[in-house]
Amino acid sequence: MANTPTRTVKGKLAHTDVNKAPVVQGRRAFFTYRDLGVAEASGGVMKAQVHQTKKGLGEPTGWHYHTCDGQFVYILKGWVDLEFEGGEKLHLEEGHSCYIPGGLIHNETAMSMDYEVLEVHLPADRMGTVPVEAPTV
Repeated sequence: MANTPTRTVKGKLAHTDVNKAPVVQGRRAFFTYRDLGVAEASGGVMKAQVHQTKKGLGEPTGWHYHTCDGQFVYILKGWVDLEFEGGEKLHLEEGHSCYIPGGLIHNETAMSMDYEVLEVHLPADRMGTVPVEAPTV
């Protein structure tokens, strides 16, 4: 065992399920946010939540960016339409994923009534939303 590399465990093991994950306050009034306990377990390195729509989008969120290092979304149910600065448009549905770098301007324009998404962002304590004017294409 003399050649066994040293290892350091960073953070602690976290586990939850849909019945145990607490509902917490989130950025958008039309979502229910379930916290998966990753922020505490990772020492603030990242946060993971499941967002479920309460009533669909209703109207576009408006152009904005987030003050995080990065945001990863994985669609669990339903679909969402997104627009990005530079003119790219995405239609994401169940089983699709997307990484959005922090600071990238985007707009959610439509979503299904049953939309549910896993969102992971880095770091855990920085996910502000900054509204901006529509970018010129």
